[in-house]
Amino acid sequence: MDRLPLTDRHGRRIDYLRLSVTDRCDLRCRYCRPAGDASYAERADWLSFAEIRRVVSLFAAMGVGRVRLTGGEPLLRAGIVDLVADLAAAHGVRDLSLSTNATRLARHAAALKAAGLARVNVSLDSLRRECVSELCGRDSLDATLAGLMAAKAAGLAPIKLNMVALRGVNDGEIESMAAFCFEHGFILRLIEAMPMGEAGRAAAYLPLDTVRARLARRFKLQPCAAELGGGPARYWQTADGRGQVGFITPLSQHFCATCNRVRLTVDGTLYLCLGQEHKLELRPLLRGGAGDEALSSAIRRAVARKPWGHDFEAAPSRVLRFMSHTGG
Repeated sequence: MDRLPLTDRHGRRIDYLRLSVTDRCDLRCRYCRPAGDASYAERADWLSFAEIRRVVSLFAAMGVGRVRLTGGEPLLRAGIVDLVADLAAAHGVRDLSLSTNATRLARHAAALKAAGLARVNVSLDSLRRECVSELCGRDSLDATLAGLMAAKAAGLAPIKLNMVALRGVNDGEIESMAAFCFEHGFILRLIEAMPMGEAGRAAAYLPLDTVRARLARRFKLQPCAAELGGGPARYWQTADGRGQVGFITPLSQHFCATCNRVRLTVDGTLYLCLGQEHKLELRPLLRGGAGDEALSSAIRRAVARKPWGHDFEAAPSRVLRFMSHTGG
């Protein structure tokens, strides 16, 4: 099997695969999928667990050791604990994580930990019930908080809490969210809204530079030297090192030069950049009898075409697919 590292034409090492196991979700966050949209992938087109295992093994053989399961909401996929167990045991996978809204995490946290899941990222944009209802389409606050505490009790660590910062919506409670995370040992990650599809472009974009200055003053934050994950966040921490805040700034301070990831959708489309349409359709190859060598070669050729960066500023309407279609 192919064992050479996976690199693109710009010399970037690709070692991180974000893998969507469903495009369904039990919430409808307004920056992720617009109201009324029902353009889901056909279930017959979803990659099977056997196909997912095969693809992950091929990527792992090329040095892609970080795998994150995403959605939609990945805990909606039946058998997800079994898939976690299979992927955690796959040769070359050194870091298996999951992104979730946590509404179903309370019932699955212990089993996921036992199956080999290392850590979780939980989406929570507010601690105010009315704001959660406005952003997510329903009041899911209690279920998400229960999921967070169950993950902590199960020993999943670190637990990162993802908050999309939106001007005039939740920007006034970022300090309280930071205090909540510091109290419970969670890492807060603040994210700028991205103009993906109609929903993303309608979001109330808030650049995070002023937010970072506010938090630095309030909590005496300083830049964090330690690497806290394979993603794009730039971390700051409290003086005692017990509290961390990550800033994900795809627009105000993009991180394209260090991009190390690709995304695989539930129907087998490999997207090379979140903000571009460069892609490889893997499902026809998987179901058309392609051998491992042919699949690896196709992946390498696709990654070689990975663009330098997104066009969110220059052409914000170029990417028509929603975030939920691509995988978080």
